[in-house]
Amino acid sequence: MIWSIAWKNVWRSKLRSLVVMTAVTLGLFAGIFSSALMNGMMEQRIKAAISNEISSIQLHKPKYLENKEIQFCINNADSVVANIEKNPEVKAVSKRIKLTGMAKTARTGTGIIIYGIDPEKEKNVTAIYSKICDSTSLAEKRHITDPSVIHNYLKDSCGTYFENARSNPIVIGQKLAKKLKVRIRSKIVISLQRVDGTPTEGAFRVIGIYKTNNTMFDEINIFVRSKDLENLTGLDSTKAHEIAILLNDNEKCKEVEKTLQSAYPLLNVMTWQEIQPDLGMMTEYMNVMLYVFIIIILLALGFGIVNTMLMVVLERIKELGMLMAVGMNRSRVFKMIMLETIFLSICGAILGMIISSIVIDYVADKGIDLTKWVGGLEAIGYEAVLYPSINLTFYFGVAILVVLTGILASIYPAIKALRLNPAEAVNCYIVKLLYC
Repeated sequence: MIWSIAWKNVWRSKLRSLVVMTAVTLGLFAGIFSSALMNGMMEQRIKAAISNEISSIQLHKPKYLENKEIQFCINNADSVVANIEKNPEVKAVSKRIKLTGMAKTARTGTGIIIYGIDPEKEKNVTAIYSKICDSTSLAEKRHITDPSVIHNYLKDSCGTYFENARSNPIVIGQKLAKKLKVRIRSKIVISLQRVDGTPTEGAFRVIGIYKTNNTMFDEINIFVRSKDLENLTGLDSTKAHEIAILLNDNEKCKEVEKTLQSAYPLLNVMTWQEIQPDLGMMTEYMNVMLYVFIIIILLALGFGIVNTMLMVVLERIKELGMLMAVGMNRSRVFKMIMLETIFLSICGAILGMIISSIVIDYVADKGIDLTKWVGGLEAIGYEAVLYPSINLTFYFGVAILVVLTGILASIYPAIKALRLNPAEAVNCYIVKLLYC
């Protein structure tokens, strides 16, 4: 009965109740949508880092992590790769030669990180190949279908990912290409160290220029075929500096890490959170901050609800006094005020969550392009086009927080109602009737 009375009391002053519900609706919509933007931004960064830069898990020699010298290699890398591929959680594996060196042209030079890869296997682990502008994708973008036009005008100006490459091909980032002032078919001289410690140089021809959403990565990382790098450095083809692993489900990184660490105790096994600890830290930080952000909004709304319910109690002094005078105990009065507050909060929260979910789903398909305003996001590895994303558990968490807010906001007004003296309230009501 108290529940039905409380629900009817909410709608006794429709305008006031609607104002409170609207405030809760707009507040929660703003909070949830902003949280979805921040969460989507972080998920995009993690996805891009795993698919383009670091993969899910990496294996190295422990000394290689301390000092990236050419001699700190994983021996029998092919057999290690073959064994890892048997793990059902593993999607793809690729071994790499990874060295530091210098890239020089006739105009300038800069420090670089050189990846010696098997192009076909690397395609399954990273998505760099899809970031290269080739003649086919450019023709589709420009709606060009004539094969002769594509061959004569587009082929030489676009790149490929080691397709039909001759000796010493190289794929570089767009940022590095601008820095070195090179383009497709330009020559770059790579300087690095051989296995015996002597310096060596090799001339490579640019066959592809990639562009990711991380300009820092594009500026320093280049890709060559492992056999070309082995010929240049004298490194044994059975060795590698890094083994990159892509999992079917990145949520199982820790499980696979433990399995690999027990199988290869002499190697250092690192998940993506350990390879880039800033991303791992940001993930944990974001999980907390999303709820902190919602709590701050609900606290602000809570003060408005307290004010509204206090006004409701003061307007109904004689009514509450009459109820207590005819036998309604104080606990029921307290429960009635609390239920009214919770109903107000929940109604606004439900509308806010419904509206936010609809808007988030719509914007998640279209994206929010911030290129014109915050183009510098790519300088730190984040995409300029944001796709908001939030999981269902977050909505359950918000619903619980709303109920708690309603309970807390109802305490002071309810206590104020309990302090009423039924006799005084009834006398005041009788006196009012007599004089009216």
